[in-house]
Amino acid sequence: MTRPGLYGLMAEFDTAAGIVRAAREVRARGYRKVDAYTPYPMEELTDALHLHRTRVPLVVLCGGIFGLLFGWGLQYFTAVVDYPINIGGRPVYAWPSFVVPTFETTVLFSAFAALFGMLALNGLPRPYHPVFNVPAFARASRDRFFLAVEADDPRFDPEQTGAFLRSLGAVEVSEVDQ
Repeated sequence: MTRPGLYGLMAEFDTAAGIVRAAREVRARGYRKVDAYTPYPMEELTDALHLHRTRVPLVVLCGGIFGLLFGWGLQYFTAVVDYPINIGGRPVYAWPSFVVPTFETTVLFSAFAALFGMLALNGLPRPYHPVFNVPAFARASRDRFFLAVEADDPRFDPEQTGAFLRSLGAVEVSEVDQ
């Protein structure tokens, strides 16, 4: 049973190889709510934690489809329903003239969906995170590597998880309070 106010446990490692090995072991043990903090991007750590899947492309696709329908629908409503104008005997619904503005609204809505979807899915802006409560975390941007296991992970048990993280070669294991 976890105590109220506990965000999780955070293990500190002094080498990149150590955190990658620990991340693989943590993932193999069945923990899923795990995050890593390193001073520089590490592709092998992303592979070890299986963090490749993202929903941003789906959000961008939905934004683009909405932009396409909105652009085409706005022009159709304006030119055909609301204010039809007969210009030189041409048809009121002249779809080739709709293509360029529709393309522009598709790109515009896709770009907005990418920006706001990425911010929302990343939980940004986030001026505060519980890991900032650990004093040693200040070194995460310089020379230390941290692996945090959240308390709401189904396999989380404070004593067993702490002992497991220490067995992986962690320099220090700290409790993270919310």
